[in-house]
Amino acid sequence: MNRATHRTMNRVLAAALVVAGFFGNAGPAAAAERLVASLTNHRVMITSNYIGGELVLFGSVERDAAGKARNGPYDIVATVTGPRETLRTRRKERVLGIWVNTEARTFIDPPSYLAVLASRPLDAITSADNRRRLQLGIVDTPLPELIHNDIGEVSNDPFRAALVRLMRERGLYSEEPSGVTFLTPTLFRAAISLPALVPIGNYIVDVKLFADGNMIAHTNSAFEIVKVGFEQFVVNADRDYGLLYGFATALMALLTGWIASVAFRRD
Repeated sequence: MNRATHRTMNRVLAAALVVAGFFGNAGPAAAAERLVASLTNHRVMITSNYIGGELVLFGSVERDAAGKARNGPYDIVATVTGPRETLRTRRKERVLGIWVNTEARTFIDPPSYLAVLASRPLDAITSADNRRRLQLGIVDTPLPELIHNDIGEVSNDPFRAALVRLMRERGLYSEEPSGVTFLTPTLFRAAISLPALVPIGNYIVDVKLFADGNMIAHTNSAFEIVKVGFEQFVVNADRDYGLLYGFATALMALLTGWIASVAFRRD
């Protein structure tokens, strides 16, 4: 074997070792988890006597059998987001002894429902930087405002604080640091509260899995809230037959007024 052939074989062998080393190091060095989650019901029907209810989110953490065990326990943060709609807050001030609206702020497409359920307080699960980056919790959820024909956010904004306070009072915004319960080290459940004023529409449930302060997996689920019965008939009529619906409403008002005038007529 001549010297040139020997050098060529050495180069091929070296390249083969590099490739083998690359794929050998590509295997998982730590635990690999998969998050599985679902809901007890994916369609909530609201009737005229609806006074609120709840859905149950349940799931499990599936670990790779060949992975390395974690040092600490898992944490779950589930964020439930309802349909988005433009909201407006107003500031009232006393002028000449009368309370009047003096200033208003429009919020562009904030969630009409927002629930954050966690296995522990958010600051115990992950860092402030991660909470901001992942938009965990009501404080770090973007609520953009229309300010002088521009859309943005204002730090320490009293209008944002008022919006969050009003939505909390109605039960539409909530944050529960113990809303997720681990039944076993890998099996969890959470109850999603739906108040009487819950908006109809599509809801997204975003579930994130944390370990050692970092997000290691996430998954999504969804459900829908719809009106049924006479309420749904009225909504469909208003949407699909607007002109006839308006005419029927006006006719009903006139008929009601005529009946009242006959019933209470003085002879």
